[in-house]
Amino acid sequence: MCVFFIVFVSAAFLSPRHAEPANQKNFMWKVRSKTATVYLLGSIHYLRKEAYPLNIAIEDAFSRSNVLAVEANVNDPDKLFFSKFIEGVFYPGEDTLDKHVSRQTYELVTRESGKYGLPIEIIEKEKPWFLALTLTALELLRSGFEPQYGIDMHFLSKAGQKRVIELESLDQQVDLLSNFSDSEQEAFLVYTIKELDTLGSESDRLLRLWKAGDAAGLESMLSKSAVEDRATASVYEKLIYARNRSMTAKIEEILRSKDTCFVIVGAGHLVGKKGVVELLREKGYAVEQM
Repeated sequence: MCVFFIVFVSAAFLSPRHAEPANQKNFMWKVRSKTATVYLLGSIHYLRKEAYPLNIAIEDAFSRSNVLAVEANVNDPDKLFFSKFIEGVFYPGEDTLDKHVSRQTYELVTRESGKYGLPIEIIEKEKPWFLALTLTALELLRSGFEPQYGIDMHFLSKAGQKRVIELESLDQQVDLLSNFSDSEQEAFLVYTIKELDTLGSESDRLLRLWKAGDAAGLESMLSKSAVEDRATASVYEKLIYARNRSMTAKIEEILRSKDTCFVIVGAGHLVGKKGVVELLREKGYAVEQM
């Protein structure tokens, strides 16, 4: 969701004109128990239309699955309580952004937001965490990447008769972000703004890592960002590590069933010693990269 966990793919790497062999490693793992199989795919949230088709191994795994599991079913807006969303995203009444961040941060925000044509009336009412996501989305859209072509949306749109389950929910995600302290939200926002200018230049490296299924490379890139910005350490713990543990527990529930389930989570949740892949291995499950 935030800028240091969004991994997106350009048509230059996944275009049909450059079809990838079916036996190439993907950012996908097969997890088995005695009764169930889980295909665990790292999600890319912003893509171009030209990015499809995906590697045939990914599509085949989806076809073999009778259940689709996602972090949150964005195709089911009825599950999001609008009043809770508004409360989590905007300051109420006369409350405004400048009362929750430093003057330096506020001036940085107004200056950078102007590049995207955001009116000051909107900037002043958005809470820092949501403003950070807004700026990230606008930068990605400006670069030609759109959420409707993301991995999550691609498979949700073709779920058909498959049962769709959530590892989290839209409400849970809003609650998590809106409950960050003012200092955490400010650190998150400042970090995001600083990264916007390099988002395009860093994309090629991110794309190559994802395309090659290079989990170690992607983990190194993300962890380096976290170490370099100590102010976001608590945000990183809550946004990634705590959710990794929670999602692993939900995946274990699936592994105790008799289903074949195609699970999609953000690519950043799968990598590293505290990632979902290693957590499942530690619990004794057979895990292999596909």
